[in-house]
Amino acid sequence: MRLLKLVPDNTNLPFVSLRKWAFGLTLILSIAALALVFTRGLNLGVDFVGGLMIEEKFDTPPSLDKLRTSVDALNLGEVRLQTVGSDGKTISIKLPPPDSTDDGAVARTVQLVQKAVNKDFPDAKFSKQDAVSGKVSGELIWRGILAVALAVVGIGLFAVLRFEWQFGVSTVVAIVHDLLMTLGFFALTRYEFDLNIVAAVLTIIGYSINDKIVIDDRIRENMRRYRKMDMPQIVDLSVNETLPRTVMTSLTILLALGALLLFGGHVLRGFTAAMILGIFVGTYSSIYVSSSLLITLGLRADPNTPDLPAAPNTAERVAPRS
Repeated sequence: MRLLKLVPDNTNLPFVSLRKWAFGLTLILSIAALALVFTRGLNLGVDFVGGLMIEEKFDTPPSLDKLRTSVDALNLGEVRLQTVGSDGKTISIKLPPPDSTDDGAVARTVQLVQKAVNKDFPDAKFSKQDAVSGKVSGELIWRGILAVALAVVGIGLFAVLRFEWQFGVSTVVAIVHDLLMTLGFFALTRYEFDLNIVAAVLTIIGYSINDKIVIDDRIRENMRRYRKMDMPQIVDLSVNETLPRTVMTSLTILLALGALLLFGGHVLRGFTAAMILGIFVGTYSSIYVSSSLLITLGLRADPNTPDLPAAPNTAERVAPRS
């Protein structure tokens, strides 16, 4: 049986020759993502801002102005409405937290909202609710930021201890780029940013570092195997050698995420969208940002390191000149 090969054998693509363009594109996208986050902000979920979220489903898309008027009449505080899904039939109603977050207070508030909505929209059906106090939401924000920061720092330290300091710096830069792209995406699309998205961000970091470590390990191995080869050639050779694994891994994960995006419902849509974006961004940063940055940081092969035996089928292989 013939094996499927998405990347031909002995592929020699000149990735390093495009590093200046890649660095420029990375810088532009990072600045744009930061600008979006600071100007538009993130659509923080109840997990992070506190309050009460009630989701209502309608047979036909309702008038948001009329729905806002119905809920405003209850004098429960500022009302925020958000359409969930592409059909416009599911509306998320966000309210400030009740004076007390006990089950009784939350249940009474939900009943008031349902009664007011059903009065003007008889076809409305209660879907779900979520309530978080302001104190708890503050703790969740801090813990979410701490989790992401510790993950980035821990990965950077691992790369330094496992390889050299240049690998640690390039890995952290690539991961920060991936995080900025994710935040910019959520600022642009206005998908709700909640604890599920923090989990997606940590998963993206895990996927990105997995691909980066594989490439970095091959670079270090080739630095010892081809000590007289220029560093750009070593990087190109290493990326090309690991390219079949990178493409196959990314594609299989995207197939699973695509099915989840189509059939997972709107509850998982934000999480799945973040993961799909992370696969593309993580693969790009592994190939064009993290690896090429090693050259800019001055990484060189050690001429005093004993030669390693050439791997099968690679002894005569020559990387493309950059």
